[in-house]
Amino acid sequence: MTDALSLVDDWGPEKIVVVSHQRTKMKGVLVIDNTARGVGKGGMRMSPYVTVGEIARLARVMTWKWAGVDLFYGGAKAGIVADPDSPDKEAILRAFARALSNEVPREYVMGLDMGLTEDDAAIIQDELGDRGAAVGTPDHLGGVAYDRLGVTGYGVAEAADAAAQHLRRPLTGSRVAIQGFGAVGRAAAVRFAELGATVVAVSTARGALHDPAGLDVNALQAARDEHGDDFVTRHSQGSVIQPGQELTVECDILVPAALQDVIDETVAHQIKAELVVEGANLPTSEQAQAVLAGRGITVLPDFVANAGGVVAAAYAMDARYSGFRPDTSTIFETISQRLRANAVTVLEEARRRAATPHIAGRGLAEERVRAAMRSKGRSVQ
Repeated sequence: MTDALSLVDDWGPEKIVVVSHQRTKMKGVLVIDNTARGVGKGGMRMSPYVTVGEIARLARVMTWKWAGVDLFYGGAKAGIVADPDSPDKEAILRAFARALSNEVPREYVMGLDMGLTEDDAAIIQDELGDRGAAVGTPDHLGGVAYDRLGVTGYGVAEAADAAAQHLRRPLTGSRVAIQGFGAVGRAAAVRFAELGATVVAVSTARGALHDPAGLDVNALQAARDEHGDDFVTRHSQGSVIQPGQELTVECDILVPAALQDVIDETVAHQIKAELVVEGANLPTSEQAQAVLAGRGITVLPDFVANAGGVVAAAYAMDARYSGFRPDTSTIFETISQRLRANAVTVLEEARRRAATPHIAGRGLAEERVRAAMRSKGRSVQ
């Protein structure tokens, strides 16, 4: 069992709230990591495997992600220990929201992550009777529909394009392998194709699909809509390979866009890409990052590459109590501008410091958070 006090360091967490409800069997946790730059904002996930330690790690990523794109919110994350396919999902969500009514939305605004949908965000708003309690609601409720718009995946491809250009490896004609074909991986694949790249591998929890000559992204989307995750074993293109093998196929750019902790030291030695762009949160270990750096493989960190979602969330936060919908074209334009510029900034800083992009990028984010903590009297440094 995680000792919550052992998670505390110079940055946070400021608050860890563990809640439960016996009738619905709800168990969950909220971690508010650091709010020196603004109210806590981060997604909420539902999985049978949620732990306090996992949510604390993800809350810390949110601290760096907000600071990395220089937007004024704080790092936080929430998780519910439950099966997202449970028939009791709504009751569990409502119990979780009620249990956190002291923190939401004054200290934390709920968002969407693994296992939750736009309608789930609407249920949170309904339970607390406050439009400001959650973002990510459906368009017909005035929300910014992140998954439908594909903002995070779009940003991953934009950041990858900027990084490739900076490294003098043009994206046009590059071979891209993508782990995951959910909300992030699918949207990334679409944008990569639009930018002239060739998608050679994709995967789901059911398996992976590989074609060195390139996969038809539009056909993949249609198959995914028809067959769900099983499309990788029922599609006529390419060859079916085992889950995980998509990480080590021949390619120029690798995008882990599914789960955390998928690239360890062993896998890092097998990767053939020249550029790894982290579409998921925490997909590489520190040891793996060191191995990849030693092999001359550039890694664009998660808090840089997948920050399109937080840019969109910032617009959604502003619009929570507005009668007007945010303009989606403005959101996409801002994502492109911020993530492209930030990718180059972090890679340049890594070169200047002779450090990995993770260390360099986190250093930039830490400087911004530390300045805010000093100004508010929260830090002795």
